[in-house]
Amino acid sequence: MPDSAAVFAHPVVTATQSLAETVRAARGETEAGRRTPAWLAEQVAAAGLYQLYLPRTVGGPQVSPIEGFHAIEAISRADGTVGWCAMIASIMASQLARVPPEVGRELAGTPADFRASGSGRPGGPAAGRCWPVAGGWRVSGHWNFASSFDNARWLYCTCLEMEGDAPKPGPGGKPALRVVWIPKAETRLIDSWHVMGMRGTGSQDFAVEDAFVPARFSIPSAQTALLHDPLYHPRSLITLQWTLTVANSLGIARGAIDALVGLAGTEASTLNTALLRDRPAVQRELGLAEAAVQAARAYVLSAVGALWAELTAGHEPADATLAQARLAIVHGMQEAMHAVDRVFHAAGTNAIYQNLPLEKAFRDIHVAVQHGAALPQYYEGAGKVLLGLRPTDPGW
Repeated sequence: MPDSAAVFAHPVVTATQSLAETVRAARGETEAGRRTPAWLAEQVAAAGLYQLYLPRTVGGPQVSPIEGFHAIEAISRADGTVGWCAMIASIMASQLARVPPEVGRELAGTPADFRASGSGRPGGPAAGRCWPVAGGWRVSGHWNFASSFDNARWLYCTCLEMEGDAPKPGPGGKPALRVVWIPKAETRLIDSWHVMGMRGTGSQDFAVEDAFVPARFSIPSAQTALLHDPLYHPRSLITLQWTLTVANSLGIARGAIDALVGLAGTEASTLNTALLRDRPAVQRELGLAEAAVQAARAYVLSAVGALWAELTAGHEPADATLAQARLAIVHGMQEAMHAVDRVFHAAGTNAIYQNLPLEKAFRDIHVAVQHGAALPQYYEGAGKVLLGLRPTDPGW
């Protein structure tokens, strides 16, 4: 694992820290517009945050998971929705390890400025479908949860491969799936993102109608990375991607703790004139939240660091090492939620007004933990490994 001095010296991490105050100041605009404002997205892109996992072979920074964790955590501390979009885009950027470098460079541009959104699901209300045609594929469909759609340049779409009107059978009799990249200009926004939290992510539905996709911008869904690099190792790929996801949750929790500390020195309440900072109950809840976030964060960095050390040494990840990293991620996201709940309730009515940092953090974290990385089944998967069994969850 890189030492702390090396991590914080990385240009992406230092650029993120410099950008944090700008992101914090734009929270109201981001929330009201239900997207990262275009002017802010340009600064986020310039910092490299939309392509943390973009391969070096196509001009990307290809940061380590520990460096990526620090970058996403820092920007999410300022605004969890901006951090979420950076996290998703960076995971999307890792997908270019699955195509030849010349295709990746065509998608990313020169110099690389890859900004992608999309969906790994075969489809939302109406599944995406693709038909083979001369030179490529014809694609139609409807997808959901395309975070940062407005600021994307490419849409990543997972489709059912079709034979006439029926899905083509794939391995094990399941329908064959194919991934395609489509320019955003050839897609149609469906304004669906009216939600309780993570409003600023702009995670809209979108549709594609009879778009032609050249064969080079398409791969089978099961295609693994063509690059033999630890970051794209097929068995640990999901875990290293979700390291950025837990960083977002822990960043939101750290921002919520910051918000309570900021309130505590100036605010009291209607029935109690003592400042929040002088109340034992508030002090206790703040201490418990701080301990939970610090402990969860340390577990993630330790467990993912151990996995990364195995990978960079050229070893296949051991079940036990992978289990600890997966367990640290789900635990970190759940603990982040509990920590936000603690400081939100400790602040009382001071926390409930819209667009205040604590109110926003409360809504955002409760949406963040709906992500697949936070599913309770991953506790079970880790427990199976500890009991000498083999889990069946994705990514093993």
